[in-house]
Amino acid sequence: MTENEGVRLQKVLAEAGIGSRRHCEELIGEGRVTVDGKKVFRFGERVDPRSAVIHVDGKRVETRAEMRYYAINKPRGVVSTMSDERGRKSLAEYVDVPERLFHVGRLDTDTEGLILLTNDGELSHRLTHPSYGVSKTYLAEIHGPIPRDLGRRLRAGVTLDDGPAKADKFRIFDQVGKRILVEITLHEGRKHIVRRLLKEVGFPVQQLARIEFGPIRLGSLKPGTMRALTVQEVGELYKSVGL
Repeated sequence: MTENEGVRLQKVLAEAGIGSRRHCEELIGEGRVTVDGKKVFRFGERVDPRSAVIHVDGKRVETRAEMRYYAINKPRGVVSTMSDERGRKSLAEYVDVPERLFHVGRLDTDTEGLILLTNDGELSHRLTHPSYGVSKTYLAEIHGPIPRDLGRRLRAGVTLDDGPAKADKFRIFDQVGKRILVEITLHEGRKHIVRRLLKEVGFPVQQLARIEFGPIRLGSLKPGTMRALTVQEVGELYKSVGL
């Protein structure tokens, strides 16, 4: 790329939602911006936004305009695919954007909650690959009473038919009579892993919802609706998988 090619770095940062051009110039001048691993101090630096790897304060900045990132709250009874040959309800019925997207991982048909949608193949691959250990947090309804050492047992691990499994975190979220909501965090994605893990220790899951995927939270997103991730959230996803 020659001196006259590319786009000025402060413009790229501003268009990515980092702030005004003046603010972005201040970030550059303070040495808080790197391009392809090197600190940049010159305001006139030009970059190719399609290929440059840009970080601000260590967080990756998404500059490729064609990339899209969404969160969707999958309702119960919906399959975690963009189409279904058996005619069941799929995610496509709730997605109203022109881009072709694919889901990051899956949820059981009877499980509701957070699924990420994107057309960024590399990010999707890393988020779902076991070696990156991206955590997922769920709310599970079980029926009590439960022993005081249940959390310890789950964190210590139990043996399933396809090998050992354990929770990273476990806590009681809410309780009304025998109906207990527990919050459980794991960093693996084996099929039905939460249901199988809780059933193994004697507490079959009545209802299940995923509320976090890595740094992304479901929040107040209603079932069957979606939202675009913020620039900051995309940066946090990149960081969680070393991009």
